Amino acid sequence: MPTVELTFSPLAAHVRTARLVATAVARRAGVEDALLDEVRLAVGEACSRAVALHARYAPDTPVEVCLTDEPDEFTVVVIDRVGDSGDELAGGLSSIDPMDLVSPDSEPGPLPSGFGLAVVTSLVDDAEVERTTTGTTVTLRWKAPATGLAS
Repeated sequence: MPTVELTFSPLAAHVRTARLVATAVARRAGVEDALLDEVRLAVGEACSRAVALHARYAPDTPVEVCLTDEPDEFTVVVIDRVGDSGDELAGGLSSIDPMDLVSPDSEPGPLPSGFGLAVVTSLVDDAEVERTTTGTTVTLRWKAPATGLAS
């Protein structure tokens, strides 16, 4: 069961809140202080990706973030609900890459598809990206020594 669950509208301002909460829960879990900047960056990138997709294709659907502090691991799960249902775009969303970090107000930049999640995976001990017909789940894990505050 998650320690903290966040559900927020797809606005960039809410990404900052998710980063702050993730940092607090990571600290509680016992993640080393030296890794807290990496937690902030990874959670920010994963949430920004979900917010951008929601803002463009599902603006009325909230982004979900679940944070869990277990005795030996801190886990963040970012869930977007931008599926391949075809509701938002003619022909479904199979024509877009969910890994893209495209701002809803701009054209794609010079970064290759998936660049943001590639950065994220380099910041965590373990990362998984699972795409389903209902959306994408990005799971980020950091080891947390048993000396954390979780109990």
